[in-house]
Amino acid sequence: MPARTTPQARAGVPAPALALAAMLSVQVGVAASTPLFEQLGGAGTAWVRLCWAALFLTLAVRLPWWRLPRRALGGAALLGVASAAMTLCYFEAVARIPLGTASALEFCGPLAVALFARGRGGGLLWPLLATAGVVLLTRPWSGALDPAGVAFALLAAAACAAYILLTQRMGTVLSGLQTLAVSFPVAALTATAVAAPATAADLTWHAVWVAAAAAMLVPVIPYVLELVALRRMSASAFGTLTSADPALAALVGLLLLAEEPSAWQAAGIALVVAAGVGSQWGPRRGRPAPAPRVLTAPPVTRADIARAAAERAALPGPGLPRSSGARPAGAVPTAGAVPTAGAVPTAG
Repeated sequence: MPARTTPQARAGVPAPALALAAMLSVQVGVAASTPLFEQLGGAGTAWVRLCWAALFLTLAVRLPWWRLPRRALGGAALLGVASAAMTLCYFEAVARIPLGTASALEFCGPLAVALFARGRGGGLLWPLLATAGVVLLTRPWSGALDPAGVAFALLAAAACAAYILLTQRMGTVLSGLQTLAVSFPVAALTATAVAAPATAADLTWHAVWVAAAAAMLVPVIPYVLELVALRRMSASAFGTLTSADPALAALVGLLLLAEEPSAWQAAGIALVVAAGVGSQWGPRRGRPAPAPRVLTAPPVTRADIARAAAERAALPGPGLPRSSGARPAGAVPTAGAVPTAGAVPTAG
């Protein structure tokens, strides 16, 4: 007799492990792209990666975009512009400031979306924690960080927030892979218009192939892993895990890029992560309204039936006095008369 397969065995790799692997793939992919910064710059590196990602997704999905409704194409085009802005700004930030700091600042975009979803029920604790974390990360009074890098990271945060909102909107029109298959070519074209004029002359085949390998790490592999993970865990649990992304980025920066965070930066990352975890729990906007109360009629007794029959017998028929309870055969009730529910016809 064959052994029964348990749900744990069917599930395979645990969902939290898949989510962590997706985040790790993102940060390792960004770290693997940093050697190209000296040759292509942050924007040029992002441009080549977006072109490869668009090619991979187009070949994998093979979406007949010419059959899509105009609304879907317009939304996907906006999403592609947001994706390009997010990637270009984030790579320009990583080229100037440490990876963990850039990731924590960019995470303020998803954090703002999560806090807005909670509404007033979230209070001020988590926004204040996030603000304190940003202040500790940037330390504007010290001048330790490149202001342009901080500005690019915050612009990436705004683009990331727009990306999340547009993705939620497109979820009602196209599936996840279809949305990426339409939006990433637009992102590649947008990045080409921005970065290619200043970078194309410095492009080499070595840079092209390195960017191709990095494009597999971001976004192809992370998206597949996140898609599988979201099918096995709640959105709150997934959001809580992804709140650790800035800390994971700092760890990757330490191990692969030798970027040792200062005590101020470590404290700032910890505060942003805590605000991200706290934002995932609590009441949300758009909660479903409570079910309406169902009013039930009181039970009908024999006395009610007898009373209704007596009242009906007392109604005057056509051409008959009120005192007569009989009605000629075939007589039709007067217009507007409403029969009483449950009434019993009188004997003829």
